[in-house]
Amino acid sequence: MMAPEAVPEIRLSGISKRFGDVRAVDDISLEIRSGEFFSLLGPSGCGKTTTLRMIGGFELPTAGRIELRGVDVTMAPPDKRPVNMVFQSYALFPHLNVHDNIAFGLRRHKVSEVEVKMRVAEALDLVHLGEYGRRKPNELSGGQQQRVALARALVNRPQVLLLDEPLGALDLKLRKSLQIELKRIQTEVGITFVYVTHDQEEALTMSDRIAVMHQGKVEQLGLPEELYDRPSTRFVADFMGSTNLLMGRVESVDGSIASLRLTGGDASRVALADPATTGDALEISIRPESVSIAEPGAGGPGSIEGRIEQSAYLGSSVQYQVRTQGGALLSIVTPKTGRRYVTGDDVEVGWSPHDALVVGVRRPEQEKP
Repeated sequence: MMAPEAVPEIRLSGISKRFGDVRAVDDISLEIRSGEFFSLLGPSGCGKTTTLRMIGGFELPTAGRIELRGVDVTMAPPDKRPVNMVFQSYALFPHLNVHDNIAFGLRRHKVSEVEVKMRVAEALDLVHLGEYGRRKPNELSGGQQQRVALARALVNRPQVLLLDEPLGALDLKLRKSLQIELKRIQTEVGITFVYVTHDQEEALTMSDRIAVMHQGKVEQLGLPEELYDRPSTRFVADFMGSTNLLMGRVESVDGSIASLRLTGGDASRVALADPATTGDALEISIRPESVSIAEPGAGGPGSIEGRIEQSAYLGSSVQYQVRTQGGALLSIVTPKTGRRYVTGDDVEVGWSPHDALVVGVRRPEQEKP
């Protein structure tokens, strides 16, 4: 006898949200597991914050159903849901010190002062601000204020914590530091985090799973490595970090390997996940770190001739822009320990067919006459 599947922490079923004639969220269905760090990732206007606000009860869906641990909360107000929300703006009370900011929600719920003192101290220790209880918000840095906002949300012991781009106002170094801290805190407290961001690196760094959103829909849902290494659409391939997108037509197929003639005339090969036939037009994605670069004559079988148009030192690596003989512009990232090239150098570039991912197919019969 099979064990019953665990009830998801959050289940969205056919959720949509309209603002007048604008469909901000368009028929989203997904499940978020208990204890998961789940990110909603996408560009501005994709519907990720609206989705988060509907989970929190700050927006009501036009259609669909929202469940928290199997309970329908679709129309329930925010204070009737076991969730808390952390905003980018911190939203701290400037006239209250750190301790009283964190204690505010507990006191509203008539928690005894003994327990308030204990739980606030626990929350401050969790965010590494144990000595800051008497300070006012304006005496703290931006990163410290965000930690206070996080402690204030966690002190109420919600089932789910919703985070709306909480690191967006911070500088790069502090943002990276707090990414690590957020993941540590989430692991330590063990509750479900639903995190909204437009920053791909941020989502890849912290998330157990990511839903990439585009134009109100979930474009792809999966593990961070799945989204980066095996994007299912052109949008995901392009949005999840830098990539080279090339068009080519199938000239022959040998087993699972297709030989392509790229636009401009360069020859290439790609490993096929799905069948393709001669004449099909394929769009392929190759990550910059998957492209090799060598001196003329040293590139090996299947190499493409090109010329360095630009090089940039990135610290741990070097990035090149190479114009191939067929006119394609390729971005290539190599370790800084390898041979260094300069603008104007002739080179040969190439990649494994298994590193070229098909993200679009157009059959001959689909093309306009």
